[in-house]
Order: sequence, then structure tokens, then C-alpha cells
Amino acid sequence: MAVTANRDANRELRDRLTEVHERYARLRSDLDDLQRRLADVRVTVVSTDGLVRVTVGPRGELIDLRLIRRATRNMDNEYVSRTIVTTVHTAAEQAAERIQTLMADYLPADSGTLRYLRDHNFGSLLGRSDEIVQDLAGRDV
Repeated sequence: MAVTANRDANRELRDRLTEVHERYARLRSDLDDLQRRLADVRVTVVSTDGLVRVTVGPRGELIDLRLIRRATRNMDNEYVSRTIVTTVHTAAEQAAERIQTLMADYLPADSGTLRYLRDHNFGSLLGRSDEIVQDLAGRDV
């Protein structure tokens, strides 16, 4: 029984492996710088009414909160609270987008990690593994 190789498939696989290796090598060499850039992410957002200014870090954690005292002194506490929460949420979303942008330089666009950063769905991290397991399960091994 003669065995033949699909040269196009082999070339595509070799090209894909080369691309993955280049991304990994770049990530590895840039790792210290990337970690510093990720840790340094800060996003500051001012509420639409200008009453609240928040700064969040790379995970959306609140780092700084400023209220315009003269404006908030006589305001409804519930309104001020909602404004703070909304402003922090907006800043956290922007921080997540900035993290995605930094990571997109190192990961394939369809990677589970980037999908997870976008949708915060843990299942996104397992997507490729699930595909492989399902593919293997469909074969006679």
C-alpha cells in the first residue's frame, strides 16, 4: 500500500507552525516589557455630568475616585452612587479593551485567550480544546 503526502497540506501546516513559533518567540522576548505595559494600564473617565472622575487599573480595579465636592454636596446620594458605579464600569470596559489591544499583537485573533478577554466566558479558553476532543471522538482511534 503506497502512502502519499498531501504537499499542500504539509506546506500549510509548516506555514502555520512557523507563524505560531514566530508569535511565541516574539512574546517570549517581549515578555518583561509586555508585563510592564499591562501592569501600567490606567484609564481615567469623567462622568457625563462631570461630577465624578475615576481611574482604574488593568483589571478594572478602582485606583482613584474624585468627586466635585461643590456639585455633590447637595445632590441625592443615590444619584451620586449610580454615577460612580456607571463611571467605574465604563473605565473598566476601556481598560479591558486596552489589554485586548496589547495582547492582540502576540496572539492569533481567534485564540481562546483573546475571546476570553472579550467575552469573560471561561468556556472561550477551552474552545479549541473542545474542538480537538470532538474531532478525535468522531474518529476511530
